[in-house]
Amino acid sequence: MIPRTLRPYFIRCLPPILAILPLTAGAEPQLNSWYTTQSGKYARIFTSKENEATGRTSTTWSRGRGTQSSPTYAGVHEIHHDSRWIYIKTSGLGFHVMGPWYLNEAKTRNFPNFPGNTATIYRIPRRPTAFNGTVTTGFGSIGYFVDGIALFDATDTFSYINSSSSDGSPLGGGRGDGIWNRDAFVNEGVTFDSANAHQAGNLHHYHANAPAIRHLLGDSVDYDPVTNVYTESFNGRHSPVLGWVSDGHPIYGPYGYDDPEDPGSPVRRMTSGYQKRDGSNGSTNLNRTGRTTLPQWANRLQGRTTTLARNQYGPAVSAAYILGHYLEDYAYMGDFGLRQGVNFDLDEYNGRFCVTPEFPGGVWAYFTTIEADGTPMFPYNIGRNFYGTPSGGTTSSIPAGAVRSFAGGPSRQHGISSLKREEDAVVLTWSTVEGGSYQLESSPDLTTWTEEGAEFTAESTAINTEDPSSKPTSFYRLRRTGIADYDQTGFDNQFEDGQTGGNGGGGSDNFVATFTGRPLPPVNVIEELRIGNPGIPATVVSRDSGTQLTIAFDATALPPGNHAVYVIFAPPGRGRITLTSTNRFSR
Repeated sequence: MIPRTLRPYFIRCLPPILAILPLTAGAEPQLNSWYTTQSGKYARIFTSKENEATGRTSTTWSRGRGTQSSPTYAGVHEIHHDSRWIYIKTSGLGFHVMGPWYLNEAKTRNFPNFPGNTATIYRIPRRPTAFNGTVTTGFGSIGYFVDGIALFDATDTFSYINSSSSDGSPLGGGRGDGIWNRDAFVNEGVTFDSANAHQAGNLHHYHANAPAIRHLLGDSVDYDPVTNVYTESFNGRHSPVLGWVSDGHPIYGPYGYDDPEDPGSPVRRMTSGYQKRDGSNGSTNLNRTGRTTLPQWANRLQGRTTTLARNQYGPAVSAAYILGHYLEDYAYMGDFGLRQGVNFDLDEYNGRFCVTPEFPGGVWAYFTTIEADGTPMFPYNIGRNFYGTPSGGTTSSIPAGAVRSFAGGPSRQHGISSLKREEDAVVLTWSTVEGGSYQLESSPDLTTWTEEGAEFTAESTAINTEDPSSKPTSFYRLRRTGIADYDQTGFDNQFEDGQTGGNGGGGSDNFVATFTGRPLPPVNVIEELRIGNPGIPATVVSRDSGTQLTIAFDATALPPGNHAVYVIFAPPGRGRITLTSTNRFSR
């Protein structure tokens, strides 16, 4: 057997044409919901409204704290897991074209920062944490969308300052009293691009409905590349997982089953449990009373009494401080007698327990909330408190024993995605890495290989090659010969140029381990993989069958001798099981 890192993709062309394609094992939603389809694509932005109008994108840019002197790869480029955590590595940049960003509606004042490669490692609990409900979301990243872009909560971090009768501001005056907290969508929405995102420093992030990733996932959003506009267009399907919060719970798009326990019930838009405090449904009418009281959810969160002291009042509702300017302008309808599941769908945390396509047995999940036309609706993605305990977050490294289940970006494995015969030529479509250089080769017998055409550089993540040969039988492979310069910060290029295939393995040596007896578990179930005893960590290159596993490791770290491979996992309801290979690696 050829280890996958050395194995070419073979296409044997016979009448009719037959393609042999690699298969991948299924995985749990925490592992397989990340958007990796376009991994290997450069991140791009529109630097100005003029470039947006003409469709001119940039892969390098500089403004404020966001500088890309060389191209970098978009999105999540590595996924790892151990028994407790899912780890992702991301550049923090979207697969869609981001930008442009301005400070005013007329688009005459530039937003101060472009985004940049943040080289983030983020971990999420492998199992959703139990209900807590007492931890406030706070500032900064509270999770990540499946395209590798950060999730922020509903606030823009500034609040009203009673003593100066003004809001806190990044231009001076402090952040505010922390009682009347500004709504990011209402106050900063003008700075969002068409995908409802902007930057804090160079950290690109979403506060609200994220139409770009929803469009890529097929979640009822159309996109016009000419105008760079996203449009809500309900397709009748349940929303997919859009992201994961640091408490381990998923965020879905806006559409779920009408009956939370019946996947056969109609799909419809989920309704928020919040409303403006305008006097309806028994809420306080702030237009009449002024901002002299907090809603009950804010009282619970801030630990204050219902009625505020005069030096805690907010400004009167006006054109400058419209109703909805602050998070505390909203009330949770469950606090004045209305019922979840009858009058509204989502609880105080902006979620519910329900069955979904990914969790047929049920899960508590957050949902994005929107108006019918796609306009973001409070509280947007998550309430002011987490549902569970936010034990996840940014981390500096991935443990050596974690199993890598995906490697993309510059390490992406190229492969055949389609082939067809056009008259006397064979046309093959390959998945590639943008900026990678490749050479097509053919062989009549898998022994003698001939270069077909000139070496070429991929300008996207999918390219076509053509062989005009009329040979009745031929095998094809694509060899990556190099890669253009790119911003390598946070990336580990595990693809050795000159190889004919494979996604690397995190080490310089490969070994095909054979097991007997109990079948090997799926890759996502493996908690620990090592070679030798006590040995060194190894990573999975491929699960070739129920009895064979191709692994990668650094053989120079092993002492001389013969070393077995150990696979450790824990089936549901069982203790940990260790499988030991019957063959040995000799050093």
